[in-house]
Amino acid sequence: MNTEEMRKFVLERLDEDEVRLAEGKLPLLDEAEGRGRLRIIASDDGSGLLLLPGPIQAAEERVPVPFPEKYALLRTEVEQTRDEALLRLLAAAYDTHHGWQEEWR
Repeated sequence: MNTEEMRKFVLERLDEDEVRLAEGKLPLLDEAEGRGRLRIIASDDGSGLLLLPGPIQAAEERVPVPFPEKYALLRTEVEQTRDEALLRLLAAAYDTHHGWQEEWR
């Protein structure tokens, strides 16, 4: 598996989501969260985000992290991480994109 290719894919999708938000559209990452594909929540101490597979709370208990906050922190993390599991989880949020590869599942 080419981790750098997956990293580039995720960074490009995050950038596209930022454009979607500016156009008044729902970012695809937020759509994936809404479908329960993953959860992005604030850490207990407020210093960062936790990225988790699937929903971890009942929908009425969820406090969504605003996309601009997610974007900034996730972009930095993706640029610096060697954690393939994190990259896979984020890439899977964009699995409907034509550039997504099945080997990233």
